[in-house]
Amino acid sequence: MRPVQPRPTTESASRNLIVVKLVHTLAWAVFAGCILAIPVASWYGEHRAAGWLIAIVACEVTVLLFNRMRCPLTAVAARFTDDRHDNFDIYLPRWLAKYNKLIFGVLYAVGVVFALMQWLRAPG
Repeated sequence: MRPVQPRPTTESASRNLIVVKLVHTLAWAVFAGCILAIPVASWYGEHRAAGWLIAIVACEVTVLLFNRMRCPLTAVAARFTDDRHDNFDIYLPRWLAKYNKLIFGVLYAVGVVFALMQWLRAPG
């Protein structure tokens, strides 16, 4: 049994939460950028780059699957606040944080299909 860790002081918790939210937002921006770049790379015939982008996002999807579709940083942020709004752990508008997986999941799937179609249509 793990010992219960004391809750950080309010000032310390606020500072830690800010750091977690910044890191989480940066990670989100990287993955969102990868998702948006997949069809762009494919459109320009950069199939290897599109493949790498697809693989990078697939790694993140795997992490989410092993964490019951939650980012591990959400659990870290939860240590520092009792807030549980959809964006308590990230600097995104609440509506985007709420529908993030749906929006970017669809964009990822469409991007992968588009990349596959472009790759199949590419000359030898």
